[in-house]
Amino acid sequence: MITGEGQFHVTPPRRSTSADVAREAGVSRATVSYVLNDRPGQVIPEATRRRVLEAAERLEYRPHASAKALAAGHSDVVLLSIPDLPIGPSISRFVEELAGALAGQGLTLVTHLMGAHGRPLPDVCAAVAASAVIGFDSFDESTLQALRRMGVRVVLPDEADHFPAMPPLGRMQAGHLLARGHRSIGYLMPAQPGFRSMAEERLRGVREECHEAGVEPPLVLVGELDISALTPLVSQWRERGVTGVCAFNDEHAIALLAAVREAGLSVPKDLAVVGADDIPMARFAAPALSTVYFDLQEAGRHRAEAVVASLSGTPVSSTVPSTSLRLRQRSST
Repeated sequence: MITGEGQFHVTPPRRSTSADVAREAGVSRATVSYVLNDRPGQVIPEATRRRVLEAAERLEYRPHASAKALAAGHSDVVLLSIPDLPIGPSISRFVEELAGALAGQGLTLVTHLMGAHGRPLPDVCAAVAASAVIGFDSFDESTLQALRRMGVRVVLPDEADHFPAMPPLGRMQAGHLLARGHRSIGYLMPAQPGFRSMAEERLRGVREECHEAGVEPPLVLVGELDISALTPLVSQWRERGVTGVCAFNDEHAIALLAAVREAGLSVPKDLAVVGADDIPMARFAAPALSTVYFDLQEAGRHRAEAVVASLSGTPVSSTVPSTSLRLRQRSST
């Protein structure tokens, strides 16, 4: 359509409604609602049900989110709040696995990147009509209270998510090196502030393992993902007698492998390296990287179950199979 000013004005196509489906199928809107929302306690003849479903398909009818939420008692949107940190392969894989696990429960995952200048989390929840929020870490009290006032379920990591029946990730790294005969351990801490909380948790496990083994605490050095910045760290570890290094994650471990080569040394003869997360490239590193494997599919399924339980008001088992966390030994150690 052309307006009087010579400009084009495009009229958006009209969206089909439940009333259209009812007319097409020759039934009431209530019957359409019963069929499409699969309401319990309603006996609908199979022929009628089939007419409604076929009419909805012909008209390409999709229920509004608000209508579906009203019928179910909550929306199907789950918001994942990702902290302000670089999105590496492990986080990307976790998001994929979580989205798939939630989809299997009839829920839709929406991600929100928390940044210094982003919208407050309660505002984002209101905008997408989220029924539940998943956090990587605890939210501040004011945010929690705002979410609860909105009726949003908050699913956060709890003690069970730290796998109490298994050693924490850092302990597995250090334990592997100690079992291989290393008595002086180093730890490569990431320079990015966004990684600091996770890195400190992993470092704590390394320290605990060293303490229980009766060896000195790990020599912690902070390094960028840059060979020229990491090469001097290799020299410092060597000068202090360190023979094995636990890296914060696989990306830092692979960069460290390159820095060891740059220094004219070899892995694991001069310096053994163990990573964390078992990213796809870990097996192709030179040499292939020993690393701690974390079953992200199991983690996504477990978190999806927690969301479903929270929305239904029922408890969820926090038991996580011991196979969710294990060490993959390769040539770097």
